[in-house]
Amino acid sequence: MPKVVKPKRFPWRTAFTLAAWGIVAGSTAYAAKRVQQFVLADKHFSLNAGAASIKLEGVKYASKARLLQMFSSDLGYSSFRTPMAERRRRLLAIDWVEDASISRLWPNRLLVRVTERKPVAFVNMPNGQYLLIDAAGVFLSAPPKFRFNLPVLSGITEEQTEAERSARVGAMSSMVTELGAQAAIISEINTASLQDLRVTTQMDHHAVELWMGDRNFASRLANFTLHYPEIARTSPAATVFDLRLDDRITTK
Repeated sequence: MPKVVKPKRFPWRTAFTLAAWGIVAGSTAYAAKRVQQFVLADKHFSLNAGAASIKLEGVKYASKARLLQMFSSDLGYSSFRTPMAERRRRLLAIDWVEDASISRLWPNRLLVRVTERKPVAFVNMPNGQYLLIDAAGVFLSAPPKFRFNLPVLSGITEEQTEAERSARVGAMSSMVTELGAQAAIISEINTASLQDLRVTTQMDHHAVELWMGDRNFASRLANFTLHYPEIARTSPAATVFDLRLDDRITTK
């Protein structure tokens, strides 16, 4: 007997299901587009002129005016038009800003959270200008109306990389930590050479320079302080002293 082949039925159920999902997807995309158009155009989402639309957190030393200036081109437009990644990149270019985040506050405000850099020393620049510097070797402009009790560091230049400056700041910090209370008599630390740190201090109201090398700072300074009265009697005109050998003090 010949085999009877039944004709295939059209998959109406599958077709209807796909059509329904297509309608849902199209409706969702249309609705999303309308919502996007609404939040981009409706004035309820517009950033108002002035600082009221931009809330700053974590700012102490950085210039608030300079931070707000980063968003000047966004004022008058919907907060949803603000290019968040680009604005964060611009914030990170400000010297005092170590990190920053931006988030939207419903309906028309932005919250800017800033983590500021921490200054660790004043830098006596070769041109006579004084700047602040942090542990990463980043120069910081001195903020008005703030005073810092920090050591003075020399041997730092703009031509050095941040890594080179950071290494010198680290050498200074290690010396200050080792000296402990003795660091109070140090007025300036020169880290031009990491193998030969030099400090300036006052002895009997006279400024003297001490060549400290790269180790044994506390014992070398204590030894110099102990023997200075005798040194002053025998070499009253000397102002530079080499302490790099632990068993002797040499005048220069």
